[in-house]
Amino acid sequence: MKRKHMYNVKVKDMPSNANLTLLKNSDNASTSDVHHTQYDKTGKFKSMLLSSPGQIWKSRLSWRIAAAVFMTILLVQTLILNFGGIKEFEYQQLAKLKEIARSVIVPSIDTSSMELMSSPIPEKTINRILATTKIKGLTVYGNIFDASNMSSTSSLALLGSYGESTVIVLHDQNSLSRNYQSPDGSSYEFVIRGSTINGSYFIVVRMDSSHLSNAIFDFVIQTLKIMLLMSLFVTTVLMIALGRWLLEPVLFMRSNLLAAFRNPENPDINDSPFDTRDEIGGTIDLAQKLIHQNADNLTRIKIAAEDKIHKLAYYDTLTGLPNRTLFLKNLSESARQNQDGLAERFAVVTIDLDHFKDINDSMGHNVGDAILRGVGKRLRSAMPESAIVSRSGEDEYAIMMPLSTDINSARDVAEKIIHVIRSEPFKVFNEAFQVRASIGVATFPDDALDPDQVLKNADIALNRAKEEGRDTIKEYSEDFDRAVQERFQMLRDLRDAMDNRQLELYYQPQLDLRSGKVIGAEALLRWWKPDNSKEGGTFISPADFIPVAEQSGLIVPIGEWVMRTACETAKTWQEDGHDIRIAVNVSAAQFTQSDICGFTQKVIQDVGIEAHKLELEVTESVFMDDISHTIQTLQNLHAIGVELAIDDFGTGYSSLSYLRQFPIDRLKIDQSFIRNALNNPDDAAIARTIIALGRALNLNVIAEGVETMEHQEFLVKEGCDEVQGFRYSRPVPATDFLNFIKSYKDDLEPIKK
Repeated sequence: MKRKHMYNVKVKDMPSNANLTLLKNSDNASTSDVHHTQYDKTGKFKSMLLSSPGQIWKSRLSWRIAAAVFMTILLVQTLILNFGGIKEFEYQQLAKLKEIARSVIVPSIDTSSMELMSSPIPEKTINRILATTKIKGLTVYGNIFDASNMSSTSSLALLGSYGESTVIVLHDQNSLSRNYQSPDGSSYEFVIRGSTINGSYFIVVRMDSSHLSNAIFDFVIQTLKIMLLMSLFVTTVLMIALGRWLLEPVLFMRSNLLAAFRNPENPDINDSPFDTRDEIGGTIDLAQKLIHQNADNLTRIKIAAEDKIHKLAYYDTLTGLPNRTLFLKNLSESARQNQDGLAERFAVVTIDLDHFKDINDSMGHNVGDAILRGVGKRLRSAMPESAIVSRSGEDEYAIMMPLSTDINSARDVAEKIIHVIRSEPFKVFNEAFQVRASIGVATFPDDALDPDQVLKNADIALNRAKEEGRDTIKEYSEDFDRAVQERFQMLRDLRDAMDNRQLELYYQPQLDLRSGKVIGAEALLRWWKPDNSKEGGTFISPADFIPVAEQSGLIVPIGEWVMRTACETAKTWQEDGHDIRIAVNVSAAQFTQSDICGFTQKVIQDVGIEAHKLELEVTESVFMDDISHTIQTLQNLHAIGVELAIDDFGTGYSSLSYLRQFPIDRLKIDQSFIRNALNNPDDAAIARTIIALGRALNLNVIAEGVETMEHQEFLVKEGCDEVQGFRYSRPVPATDFLNFIKSYKDDLEPIKK
């Protein structure tokens, strides 16, 4: 029967009248499908499946079915043979022995014998029988009664025993039906009945049955051969039928499924040659339809997914504007066109919404998202079609716009943008929000020829606008870039300084104005950077490297090193007999980004310093970032036992209503007020107010920046508690500070009020 080819075979460049045998293997398949492929007289490609007997035996499934069928038939026949055949054959053989014995013995009985108590067979005849037949022994019993008068209670008389003795002993009529076969099967005994004129005789015959085991074995072997041949024949016939009606369709369906698996979007499968009206053909037809349906679905899903991926990759999901990736792509294309002389100059503007985080934190992200969508919509509607408006970050936008005669500078574009944002408040949920923005501007190709660099320059200008107060426009300048490079170099050098132990602590004494004693020291970070100069290096001002460390997050490990080192130094002073409180500055990053409570407690335990001998100084700006977090953290630190001070008090914007909730021990007046207190009435008034506030809140007040005796006298007069400044000592290394403590009582008189 001709079948359609199970696989598509490319016939291009094949010679006509070529006969090909194709063997296709699948990595995951356990079967190889063999096909015969040829051309007909017209050159039309045709193929057919090889005959089922040759094909199905290449299938593992076929072998499994064949093995199961063969073993089942064989098992059934074996059970029949075991439970009936062997026993029946053995019974037949024993019956033959009985007939042989009967045919020999019965004719030998002397029916005319008148003796009642003697053997009916002459002894000479018995000896001949024992010598020439398989009879090995005879035992003769006689019955004196007539057979018609015998009853179950009759007894039998032993008349004679010849040859081998028998196992069967006859006592009465119930014993006559007994048979006996020896355990080794070598002998078989049974009873033969004979009659004469004078009465009945019963003869127990013992025959040689040793040949039966060989006969039974031959019977079993012969039967097994027949069973095997029958099993093979039935299995072969069954498998041929299964192959044509079941396995061949299954293999065809499998080949199509494999083709669909290899290329699910465009499966290269053949039409089914099987009748769809039966179960197998109908199943194959359904599978074919599902394969085509799956291919159509995959194609549609792929197209939809590609569109979705493209949107996710190149567009912002919130505003629908192009994202930074697509913006850079378009920027690069515009730059390439410019290099070919087909485009004019264009402006790149980056925009950052000022204090947008405050809106999210206070009003929620729903309001923030609505404002972001509103800003994007307003920018898109205000810009011409030639401009590209994108959302490049959380609250950042980027715009690229060709410069024309109407708008011939990047700053003009930026001013138009800032006007659009400021023009009117954004209304969200019946609330009006006035949004401000910082803007950075760069121009292609004036500021850079590389598209990425143009955008980078605009970002640099944007950062400068944010640093200088926000809500303003900054055009890119090379000075901005140099400043950025200097910060990066400063950061690299600062990392090296940490690795090479170039950082060290200096200590400035803090004195009690009432007793004139040194009661504490503020730990101040210093950086000695070695170089090739005559001095061998130079000090880097904390004002230069501390902001870089804070912006990069490096201040956290630096601050932890400062706290541990300062506590270890204070511990050595205490062991030397000097009870000194150590003050350590804590940055905003340490306060918010690290577990300062856990670290502080660990340092105290590791070093062994008393908790109240450690004072943490925090600026007001740290407190205002997150009031609830601030209060909780300060309470946790206070529970540890450390003292807390507000550093540079008076320069921040803390609320007195919050101040009374903080577990603060000390207010520290900023040095700018003290230095100018003698010449500027306003600074003097601020200093007096802070001292009075501390007294009202039961807080100690310490003034820094005390440089002259006049400063000291002013503070004594106003009732300040503690002081520090150049009047007493500059910040000095730990060894010099220890010398200062030891010599202080000899060189300075206690300060009197």
